[in-house]
Amino acid sequence: MAPAPLTLSPEVAAALAARRPVVALESTIVTHGLPFPQNLETARAVEAAVRDGGAVPATIAVLDGAVRIGLDEATLERLARARDVMKLSRADLAFAVAGGRTGSTTVAATMIAARLAGIEVFATGGIGGVHRGAETSFDVSADLDELARTAVIVVSAGAKAILDLAKTLEVLETRGVPVVGWRTDDFPAFWSRTSGLPAPLRLDEAEDLARFWATRRALGLDGGLLLANPVPVEAEIPRAEMEAVIARAVAEVEAAGVRAKDVTPRLLARIVELTDGRSLTTNRALVISNAHLAAEVARATSSHML
Repeated sequence: MAPAPLTLSPEVAAALAARRPVVALESTIVTHGLPFPQNLETARAVEAAVRDGGAVPATIAVLDGAVRIGLDEATLERLARARDVMKLSRADLAFAVAGGRTGSTTVAATMIAARLAGIEVFATGGIGGVHRGAETSFDVSADLDELARTAVIVVSAGAKAILDLAKTLEVLETRGVPVVGWRTDDFPAFWSRTSGLPAPLRLDEAEDLARFWATRRALGLDGGLLLANPVPVEAEIPRAEMEAVIARAVAEVEAAGVRAKDVTPRLLARIVELTDGRSLTTNRALVISNAHLAAEVARATSSHML
């Protein structure tokens, strides 16, 4: 079998060779999540948060057919300014590589690339999941199956609150994916600290999480782990307020006939409008918080590998 077509930055390659902590970062927040220049500023802030936490950031993207693990400043800005960038998941990651295309990586694609590179911890905003109305649309994110098959710890603020969170948790349970509340008994809802649903598991210390992760490997258990980290208190938008906003945005997007990969970006854009930009501020805060926590987790898991 041919080696995986990965291009590691010198910094990431050196860190992995020395078994120093590395945190994978997705690139859809750069190309599809925020407008320029906020997207570039946020990407820089997230990488800085990982460094502040004592780990090396590895932002992942496909550029001209190469799976890049770690982006330098010029390349990150090029991606932030790029137009018509593919949004890549498991189904089309290889298509973009084979065709020499440029694409940003979703949670699923980032997990695949991170695992190929030997990175065990990944920080994102919120995972995808079961969309509202999935009982008729069958719209379920590939992120959930990826969590069941790819051994990466995913640090997020739960799942995006535009989803059916109860069904998302049910699917994760069926797939055997551990969902761990970080210092909370409540499953977070992205912009809000709680969804009203219990977190299946809870851990309060990174060392305990690293031990849990090492034990899963020792038992031969496949797949990843979702670490659900509530948004910081000062940045939270209360759940009742967000539910009203989300319900309106969902109704409008459904009426417009938006489907498949276009649903999430359209919903998020409308929510930004309905909250007068507050959702963007909260989004930035939770991603940075997740990056800090991921660095802590990466340090703990690295010590278990030595």
